[in-house]
Amino acid sequence: MSPLIAFVVRHGYLLVFFWILAEQGALPLPSIPLLLACGALARAGRLNPLLVVACGVAASLIADTVWFQLGRRRGPKVLRFLCRVALEPDSCVRRTQNAFVKYGLRSLLVSKFVPGLNAVAAPLAASSGAGLRRFLAFDAAGAFLWVASYTGLGYLFAGQIETVEARAAQMGSGLVALILALFAGWISWKFVQRRRFLQRLFIARITAQELRNRLDAGEEVMIVDLRTALDTTAASIPGAIRIAMEDLPSRHREIPRDREIVLFCS
Repeated sequence: MSPLIAFVVRHGYLLVFFWILAEQGALPLPSIPLLLACGALARAGRLNPLLVVACGVAASLIADTVWFQLGRRRGPKVLRFLCRVALEPDSCVRRTQNAFVKYGLRSLLVSKFVPGLNAVAAPLAASSGAGLRRFLAFDAAGAFLWVASYTGLGYLFAGQIETVEARAAQMGSGLVALILALFAGWISWKFVQRRRFLQRLFIARITAQELRNRLDAGEEVMIVDLRTALDTTAASIPGAIRIAMEDLPSRHREIPRDREIVLFCS
């Protein structure tokens, strides 16, 4: 048994708990490899699969409850903070908002399968006005599906995982260096991807005051309000057409083409 596997066997339940707690707290720590390994160890009789799932679900519920309460008290500030620290482009966060508008709390059943967006789901649920009990019910079901799915895959494919572990033991410290390098490369790529996305947004951006000055000057400007139904803290814009971003392909004919168009989003 390699030292790494021995460590997982010795501290498996605590490792699952604190690792998932950190990931659900918005840290970029992928839990899937750990859950697969725990599933394989469960099949070998070295870990209890029910305890693995219980620890993972408990950690997820604790982190999500904290985000839910922060979202209820701080709402937009929490979402803005998460958008700044998330490695995913803001468009991915927007898709999560749209999912809540369309499916409500049912979206919690699958939100954990989308890397980088788990923490966003809880404050969005709070912003949508969901009660804590209903949130916990759906969130617990989603956490169970997520943890049990990957633990179950590790259980089913234990033989293949043991082969990979044997090869990893042969590589020794070189594998650790390779994994760290790949992880650092993935983080760097996500960071660069996000920066490029933001730079494209800033190229053609005007401030709210600049828009106000142009309207006061009598310029004909068509404002298309792209904010979702969850953006309830901001007032409506007089004269603007409110169209959800996902509805643009079907409603684009409502937008006049004889004047400059300004897209307004949160």
